[in-house]
Amino acid sequence: MISSMTGFGRGEMANEALKLNAELKSVNHKYLDLSIKMPRKFNAFEGDIRKLLKEYASRGKIDLYITYEDLSESQKSLRYNASLAQEYLKYYQLIQTELKTQDDIRTSVIARCPEVLELEEQDVDEDTLWSCLKDVLTEAFTAFRESRIKEGTALRDNILEKLAQMSRIADFIESRIPEIIAEYRSKLELKVKEMLENSQIDDARIAAEVTIYADKTAIDEELVRLKTHIRNMKDLLEKGGEIGRNLDFLAQEMNRESNTILSKSNNIDITNCGIELKTCIEKIREQVQNIE
Repeated sequence: MISSMTGFGRGEMANEALKLNAELKSVNHKYLDLSIKMPRKFNAFEGDIRKLLKEYASRGKIDLYITYEDLSESQKSLRYNASLAQEYLKYYQLIQTELKTQDDIRTSVIARCPEVLELEEQDVDEDTLWSCLKDVLTEAFTAFRESRIKEGTALRDNILEKLAQMSRIADFIESRIPEIIAEYRSKLELKVKEMLENSQIDDARIAAEVTIYADKTAIDEELVRLKTHIRNMKDLLEKGGEIGRNLDFLAQEMNRESNTILSKSNNIDITNCGIELKTCIEKIREQVQNIE
């Protein structure tokens, strides 16, 4: 299977005590870059979350969002900070004495002071909480992987179409080479005849010029390497797995061969074919950037 680095997944659960939701999305990246936004109570699970995700993805810039809602009233309690209330009372009385103001200190005033009365959540069993979170993450990560595989399959099919087009272009170039050499010889002979009119043409000299031309424009090695790269890329696409970096390397090598073919060409047909090759390769390179 081939996976794209673009994907989306979601998981959720709810019971009488809590409600959990996890969403993640990704774009292409050279490495695995995970960014997590979650409530503080899940900070202790960050290492486990990253470890779990690696079972579903190896590359990509991934943003993970986790939300949590406590639905159990029993999980919250009111805490009274007696020592802090005493401190507030002491300083209120000190202010009253120094400023000689009227005594208006009441219980309600002290109770409204910061942190005297606080609503706090009671400790939740971490094993239970992680079990719930893991189930939600597994659901989200599974959907995420499936979306990436679906996108990867579409990318593979499109790249295979481009490779088939490149193979046809390479075969056409290969079939045209002997014809181009013959056409050059005919043009050269005609040009020499016009220059020398009815004088005898030195066949050896013509053959030497044709040989020099053929050497200058020879692209046999480039075509062989290009076809090899095409076959190797097809094999990788059929094999699947984490092949994005290998595909990117092969695309660069194919681009190098097409550039050489264009630079050696002085025939309009070969030039047009070289341009078509570069167009296909550029589209392949864009798509390969999204493969894991």
